[in-house]
Amino acid sequence: MLFALQFAPLFAPFARAADDGTLRVGSKRFTESYILAEVVAQTAAPHVKVEHRQGLGNTAIVLAALKNGSIDLYPEYVGTIDQEILKHDKPSSLEQIRRELAAMGFGIAVPLGFNNTYALAVRGDAGIGTLSELARHREMRFGLSHEFIGRNDGWPGLARTYGLPQAPRGLDHGIAYEALAARQVDVIDIYSTDAKIARYGLAVLRDDRAYFPRYDAVLLYRLDTAQRFPEAWRAVAGLEGKITERDMIAMNAAAELEGQPFADVARRWLAKQGGNGAAQPEAAPRSLSGVLFGPDLVRLTGQHVQLVALSVLLACVAGVPLGVLAAFRPRLRQPVLAVTGMLQTVPSLALLAMLIPLLGTIGIVPALVALFVYALLPIVRNTCTGILGISPGLRQAALALGLTPRQRLCYVDLPLALPVILAGVKTAAVMSVGTATIAAFIGAGGYGERITTGLALNDNTLLLAGALPAAALALLTQGMFELLERRFVVAQRK
Repeated sequence: MLFALQFAPLFAPFARAADDGTLRVGSKRFTESYILAEVVAQTAAPHVKVEHRQGLGNTAIVLAALKNGSIDLYPEYVGTIDQEILKHDKPSSLEQIRRELAAMGFGIAVPLGFNNTYALAVRGDAGIGTLSELARHREMRFGLSHEFIGRNDGWPGLARTYGLPQAPRGLDHGIAYEALAARQVDVIDIYSTDAKIARYGLAVLRDDRAYFPRYDAVLLYRLDTAQRFPEAWRAVAGLEGKITERDMIAMNAAAELEGQPFADVARRWLAKQGGNGAAQPEAAPRSLSGVLFGPDLVRLTGQHVQLVALSVLLACVAGVPLGVLAAFRPRLRQPVLAVTGMLQTVPSLALLAMLIPLLGTIGIVPALVALFVYALLPIVRNTCTGILGISPGLRQAALALGLTPRQRLCYVDLPLALPVILAGVKTAAVMSVGTATIAAFIGAGGYGERITTGLALNDNTLLLAGALPAAALALLTQGMFELLERRFVVAQRK
């Protein structure tokens, strides 16, 4: 991590880009948040340049983005703000919430008009109607979203309130309904505006001890947003009370059940509010080729290649000298290899979550640092191995010819070790192509955008449209390095 932070100043221009007159709207990684953020972004778009940084992850990540100014606002829920962000044990008044948020530099405004509460659901034939009844069914298997399991207003408090003895299993919200229908789990957490409740004929369990607070949809924003973007803010304020629960269920259904893009769903709803709903054509059925070669392919490819190329370049700049150090300093060899190996074992999403507050931004900066960390090990290890594999006799001959240690390194050691070093760079580059898909979780783009959206919707077409180009790019990268290695071998023989 310390090696990576040395390069943070190189990315300062990227970090400062957030203050360029663009209104940045964030969203979490679930359908409703994507749609609401699109509604806000499209409402503001006629008045200011807008960017939707979508699918940033859970509450902690999107809140960190708000704190450091990477986004200006995002859709949130009163209950989440009260208990997850402000850490209150009991529901608080809006006045208290506003007062505490103001001390943090945030505000809460524009209640959108519907309450999307948490709930637990079971199959319709389960014969259970309330949360209290779950305590008598120890055999039931709980598949709960990871965020719900860890939230203050989620599983820990719910289990205490109802005396639930079950141990929940972490399950992504995007696939929970299918897992329940396939009888792989018996209980899942849901949002009350989920479109799939009716589709799968689920029974929503009544919160008979009133554990869950209200989750009225609002906008959580930086206090300077209204002053920086006055016209856009007035337009967004006009959304207050406009979205009913029925509207939200319908929009979620259009995205999850009909496969309509989030932007199109938001655009149709806004058009209906203006009385022009008939002017919006229905979305045509999507094919894999249509999504795969969609208009965003060039942009995503450029972002992905940029992430991979820059991170591997930085890993070479740091990794080759570290490999040389490990080769010529036996006492440092194991510590260097151990530290670089340990860095590679840090889970990618955990590393990203740690880097956001450290670097003060989301997007390309923490993504590059994370990819740099993961690319180090094969470059350091192969550099060390390649140099150690050189015959001692050649080194002695170089010194006998009067070469200094530095000259021997430049003209003998590194050229002879180059094929092994290139193999390490190739491994790092191919690995980085796959790992770079995590960058989308913090708004850095790349093919991961399609993958994260596909996960949120449980949409195999979108998942494949993100995975296939990444696989193709990995094969292309490997082929280019193998061609380079062959040419190098031919040049050495000549």
